[in-house]
Amino acid sequence: MNITELKSEGLKKEYKIVIPAQDVESKVDNKLTQISKNIKLPGFRVGKAPKSMLKQKYKASVMGEVLDDMIKDASEEVIKNKELRPAMMPNVKITSFSDGKDVEFEMSVEILPEIKFGDLSTISLEKLMAEVPAEEVEKAIGYLAKSRRNTKKVEENRETVKGDTVVIDFVGSIDGVEFKGGKGNAYPLELGSGSFIPGFEEQLISKKAGDKVDVKVTFPENYHAKDLAGKDAVFAVEIKEIRETEPVTVDDEFAKSLGEKSLEDLKSKIAERIKTDYEAASRMKLKRQLLDILDEEYNFEVPNGLVEAEYKGIVSQYEQAKKMNQLDESEKSKSEEDLLADYKNIAIRRVKLGLLLSEIGKDAKISIEPDDVNKAIMNEAKRYPGQEKAVFDYYLKNKNAVEALKAPIFEEKIVDYILSKAKVAEKIISVEELYNFDEEDNKKPKKSSKKTSGEKNAKKTTKKSA
Repeated sequence: MNITELKSEGLKKEYKIVIPAQDVESKVDNKLTQISKNIKLPGFRVGKAPKSMLKQKYKASVMGEVLDDMIKDASEEVIKNKELRPAMMPNVKITSFSDGKDVEFEMSVEILPEIKFGDLSTISLEKLMAEVPAEEVEKAIGYLAKSRRNTKKVEENRETVKGDTVVIDFVGSIDGVEFKGGKGNAYPLELGSGSFIPGFEEQLISKKAGDKVDVKVTFPENYHAKDLAGKDAVFAVEIKEIRETEPVTVDDEFAKSLGEKSLEDLKSKIAERIKTDYEAASRMKLKRQLLDILDEEYNFEVPNGLVEAEYKGIVSQYEQAKKMNQLDESEKSKSEEDLLADYKNIAIRRVKLGLLLSEIGKDAKISIEPDDVNKAIMNEAKRYPGQEKAVFDYYLKNKNAVEALKAPIFEEKIVDYILSKAKVAEKIISVEELYNFDEEDNKKPKKSSKKTSGEKNAKKTTKKSA
């Protein structure tokens, strides 16, 4: 085999490889000998047909398989001999091939950059933390109490007020035509909850049981169903019943109904969950701060193929969000040209940081252990109270899902390693500051929920007790 370097520009390498005709012919003969043992030609016993006849009948089909194998082996040999570290699978193009002649092909490959990182102990970070305010716990308790309220039928002939629950039948239509998903029977709707389309609930206030009301609304422009977004609709509503809520006494018995020993124990559990949320937000900020520092400190060429693959994934997510009317305000305010330019920079940053972290992990001999994967699956299961077994079964039956967990596990272990080397100072800030994430680009962590930590953790407690 003869290897000639055609081009070497940065991370891009191109080679011309020539495989001698006799090597190809030898491989073809060996392959024909293998298959001849099981082939029966007319007039000959199995495995006894002359090689000349086998060549005439099967050489063309065997040649394709042999050629694929030889090009693959030759490419691997080039990579090994030249001590290359491919970023992606090499591209191969056959430039000359005919029977009895040498096979010539060109191989182009992008290699990984040589990355040298400095002393990690020189990195200085500030870990922003928040204490759990007592009012957050009280908000959570209040939310729990509200969610556990019972309602009773209003017997007197009175009008509805905000806070009442009306049991309604409704049929929605646009231009007189009923639309899919716009119908409901005996639906309990709390007036003032904001759970229906804006303007819907207000039109059912000051009404009585038995009233029939044509509720006129306009679907929001960003409504999830694109065929309804921005359209005017009329809902024919009949109020079947009015119900009012009964207050809940927040005491030890209330806590026991949620599976806790006492009210103080319930408050303590909620405070712990809120603290866990705060710690997760703190971790997000600290990790982003670290990645920003690494991004600024290190500058090296990254493989264009990896960048393009990452960019394609980001654009695909953008297109999907655009299709579903789920773009955030910062994305809506920019032209598509500017957005795509931002996404290309994000792709470059992600690839660069991914390669840098991988190199640090390799140097530190960081690996993923079975316990790491088990812990990740356990954490995933905790996100779905009451459905833990289904989550475990899913990962037990899906090896690809387990593999998908490994990349983020590896990254977090490397981040932990760097943080253990860096200088990290703690600083107490307000809850508002803790959840104030700069969302200028996709370096950002996930958006924080608009719900308070108390409300989110109250929901966890409710799920637990259900």
